[in-house]
Amino acid sequence: MTRRLPFSAFFLAATLFLLVGLTSKFTQAQSSSSSSSGSGQMYVREKAPSLIDPAGPTISLISSEPVFVMAAALNTCGYDEGLQESGPIRKHVRDEMNQALAQSEDARTKRDALCLYVAQHRMTGSERDISQYISLALYLTPPPELELTADLTEMPPDSTQVAEIAPLLRSFAAAVDLHGIWLASHRSYDDEIDTLHDPLSQMIVSTNLYLKMPASTYDGRRFIVVIEPQLSPAMVNARIYGTDYVVIVSPVNGKIPMANVRHTYLHYVIDPLLYARSNAIDHEQPILKEIHDAPLDFRFRSDTVALTIECLIKAIEARTMDTGVPEYKIPAGVDRSQLPRYEHERELYQQQVDAVKWAAVGHDMRQGYVLTQYFYEQMLQFEKDPASLKDTIGEMVYGMDVDQQVHRARQTEFDKQGDQDILQQSKPRPLTGLDLAEAKLASGDVPAATAMAKKVLAGQDDSIASTADAARAHFILARVDLMTGHPDEAVEDFQKTIATSKQQRLLAWSHIYLGRMLDLECKRDEALAEYKEALAVRDGQLDTRLAAERGVKAAYVQRGHEHDCDDESSDNEPGSGTTKPAPQTQDNAPKPQ
Repeated sequence: MTRRLPFSAFFLAATLFLLVGLTSKFTQAQSSSSSSSGSGQMYVREKAPSLIDPAGPTISLISSEPVFVMAAALNTCGYDEGLQESGPIRKHVRDEMNQALAQSEDARTKRDALCLYVAQHRMTGSERDISQYISLALYLTPPPELELTADLTEMPPDSTQVAEIAPLLRSFAAAVDLHGIWLASHRSYDDEIDTLHDPLSQMIVSTNLYLKMPASTYDGRRFIVVIEPQLSPAMVNARIYGTDYVVIVSPVNGKIPMANVRHTYLHYVIDPLLYARSNAIDHEQPILKEIHDAPLDFRFRSDTVALTIECLIKAIEARTMDTGVPEYKIPAGVDRSQLPRYEHERELYQQQVDAVKWAAVGHDMRQGYVLTQYFYEQMLQFEKDPASLKDTIGEMVYGMDVDQQVHRARQTEFDKQGDQDILQQSKPRPLTGLDLAEAKLASGDVPAATAMAKKVLAGQDDSIASTADAARAHFILARVDLMTGHPDEAVEDFQKTIATSKQQRLLAWSHIYLGRMLDLECKRDEALAEYKEALAVRDGQLDTRLAAERGVKAAYVQRGHEHDCDDESSDNEPGSGTTKPAPQTQDNAPKPQ
């Protein structure tokens, strides 16, 4: 049913507050378990995951039953990425779950509830969706409890977005006896760990030798590699928790993406060295102005410490990379007269190797990592010096000629598209399209948000994707209408969102907004109908359910304002322009998770 509502002057003031919170929820990108700034604060203070043992070894290669349970549940709900490339244990676990489901109606019912939740929280259709569940799994106790080991306020934001799956996961795991499947499969996990132990150890030892820094330097900090064959072999989930680094990988035939694991290990080694010198690195600020057009993640374009760390790691990786050029060795026992020829051939080999490495440096420079060449040249000198990186890093940072690097960055022609960083999955992404429109609205740039939303509507076609974008554009415009004093147009846009959107969150919050608007106009029965519609959508997120339930329990009253909906005098008739005070009931717009 379509309705148009008149609104009082009081309502127009109150709706500016009604919008607070939800915009930031819709613009929030996935965040990692770490953050950094030039001020020297290195990490968000989040509680460590349950698998991190403060008394455990500095470096660990382990499996995790909560991660196994979560990954198996995602598999039963249609997570098929990398299935053909995965090891046989993944298919075996899926077969075991399917057998249990075939034998139990209760198990199928609990599977359906679990998978409905997963479907309702599918955001991007990419591995970013899977990442949030793995983040949550790191904070779960083993079955059968599968309880959170930290308060939501102490957990990474991406994990809290799906925290309500825990009871559904618990019920499903019990119904198909995932603990029993884990016990039966655990030997395969142990075999994978045994196979991977030596290659991982060799990587760490060779990296430490190159940096001339023994592993014992990092006592009190943790580097943990978790294997989970139920995930796609192409997926590497790297996370930072305080001073502890966790990497989740899926092995196949005794191999993992070791280069990606090494990249995270280099962060583990180098991050504290450079964050300790964050004040000195501030003098690199002019470089940031030269890379604003580079295809880099925002944190690299806005944080000199993050940029410096990544460039140093890129340089180390270029210096130590496997170039693919067959190694050349002068044959033993050659005649002295032939040595010049073999020396020449060795020089040609070295030129080929250097060309490949410099090509890698050039690529990184064009990606926007404009200090890579500087650090590559520094590492050439470092390799000739007996001092460790810990002893040398200060001179590298303090001795940098910033003006020279600014000039070099200015002369670099950047690529149009950026590579994916291994730690990027759990960090904010650059905003575009309607994501950017939401961010503009959140920052108060109403004209820009309006223009972006209208541009989407002007270019829409009959495709499903276009219809979804149109619904979201109407949702943005509805809030713009409220902020600019056009409530009737807001109602139209909310109703167009409801008519065209299949996204539960947009539907639910459109009903909640309409309910609050009706409450403010003293149309309690119609408002109740909207709140109940919001609950019926089953968005599945905590803030939505709480907002709708509060609306059902009591009429919405904006903080700082009062009105009386019990007074049926003519002053309260629609369009009268005045509203009497009412008993105050507090409610807040949803907070970002």
